[in-house]
Amino acid sequence: MKIVIAKTSGFCMGVRRAVEMVLDAPDEHQHPISTYGPLIHNPQVLEILEEKGISAYNEPPPEGSGTVLIRAHGVPPETKHRLAEVGFNVIDATCPRVIKVQTIIRKHARKGHATIIVGDPNHPEIIGLRGYGGDKSYVVKNMAELESLPEFEDAIIVAQTTLNTHLWQTVKNWVTNNHPHYKVFETICDSTERRQAEVQRLAESVDAVIVVGGRSSGNTKRLVDIARQAGKPAFHIENEDDLADLDLQALTETSQIGITAGASTPNWVIKKIYRALEALLFKRKQGWRRLAFEIQRALLLTNVYVAVGAGALCYACNKLQGIYQTFPYILISMLYVQSMHILNRLTDTRADRYNDPNRAKFYDRYKLPLALLAGIAGAAGLIIAFGIGIFPFMALLVMSLLGLSYNLKIIPLWLTGARYQKLRDIPGSKTLLIAVAWGIVTAILPPLSKFGSLHWMNVLVALWAIGIVFARTAFFDILDMQGDRLVGKETIPILLGEKRSMQVLKIILILLTAALAALSALGLTSGLGFALMLCPVFIALIVLAYERARMFPGIRLEFLLETQFILAGMITFVWVLLR
Repeated sequence: MKIVIAKTSGFCMGVRRAVEMVLDAPDEHQHPISTYGPLIHNPQVLEILEEKGISAYNEPPPEGSGTVLIRAHGVPPETKHRLAEVGFNVIDATCPRVIKVQTIIRKHARKGHATIIVGDPNHPEIIGLRGYGGDKSYVVKNMAELESLPEFEDAIIVAQTTLNTHLWQTVKNWVTNNHPHYKVFETICDSTERRQAEVQRLAESVDAVIVVGGRSSGNTKRLVDIARQAGKPAFHIENEDDLADLDLQALTETSQIGITAGASTPNWVIKKIYRALEALLFKRKQGWRRLAFEIQRALLLTNVYVAVGAGALCYACNKLQGIYQTFPYILISMLYVQSMHILNRLTDTRADRYNDPNRAKFYDRYKLPLALLAGIAGAAGLIIAFGIGIFPFMALLVMSLLGLSYNLKIIPLWLTGARYQKLRDIPGSKTLLIAVAWGIVTAILPPLSKFGSLHWMNVLVALWAIGIVFARTAFFDILDMQGDRLVGKETIPILLGEKRSMQVLKIILILLTAALAALSALGLTSGLGFALMLCPVFIALIVLAYERARMFPGIRLEFLLETQFILAGMITFVWVLLR
């Protein structure tokens, strides 16, 4: 069974904007923070907002205080005026596409035109739009209702932004043939059009479709309808728990399953569904495939695989620098990374709740043995370092203490204020500090311990190691943007945005590849540099596969991304043998 995720699934621009506005509101606007009506049609997001103390009003109260954000669907203009009158600071989070329709209706209503809105009369977007059309606004949900309307001297026709595109085309044909003097405005959101066209293509190419989204989400229901109209089984679910209600045996025996999602469905919910199906697929298999999947998952959950990768990277960096007695440093790298990764996940599992719930459950269930493993690994690394000399011991001790303090309040209030009391609170710190720590332990510590000083070549190799780890961590951060955003993490992709972060990532990978080529071509390092160019190229191929929707966030993607370090070690080992 192959799982395919629609490229346009998940938050649309308007929903993403509304969610980001409400998440930023506590830092920017007067408290308490509330929304008017449910911000979007997604129960998971609404639950998170409730946990953050952001309540929702369904009617304007007699008195108000603090800040209220208008829902993404918009509201009638008199509702906004009323909220301001009772004392709220009103922030409009209405989707810009909906605002465009509101503007069209208001402009023509002032000229005395009748307004015909095609859509669900009970949908909040339609209720808001009617408020701009006044007494001469009419809502129709199908052709029968449209044909039953009286003829108007002047009228405009607009569509709900998430309307079924096939119904809208039928409406336009009817207007052309019967009332050509009516003005028709193209108000269906382009994201809706792309999403509906893609689910049509997806349904034609797979055996079954799973549509993820809130039960009350109109655009999600329409995706289900379109998939079923293509003659394929389509299932509407809100979260991974709903998979238990499906015929999983029949589902896993299909050749291909497509996953799409409504415009108000977060990416982390889609990732949960994908991971659950991915795990289910291999659990139902027998033989080596199931065993391989379980081994992969265990190695990733315990951070053993990433620790082995750190050792492999250390081995490659040592050979690049001409260091041949490498075994103690490889062990130190492995043990340090093993210890720090486990401890930092144990002390901060907030984002994993959304980004990787299986990992969060694993760490919650095995806290004690994981803590013991981290402690033993950290102590073993320090003992090995002490056996080499006092300097590597002190260097590793300082790095370990800094790693342990990442989630602790160590920054004085007078220095940065209450907002930045922990290293993790500093925007972008996670990605950079992880990369620097890896660079030091894999490429700086060995030559500094062995020779007592650093040559500029050692620094260049360390910068390459930092760059390759930075690229790996930044890509993971891009995958986890929505979950990190919800818990208040300010990673580099959140600061730069997904598109710009992808551009920066590609530039870094190009520079890393070119740097190794230049160093080897100039004879500054051995020919190993040419061979290690495969590592950034390997990451680039994964990034491109993800961008083109040929690879999706899950165990296999994570395992492949960590394999780049193993690849570096294997390339180096073969090079040493051949040499």
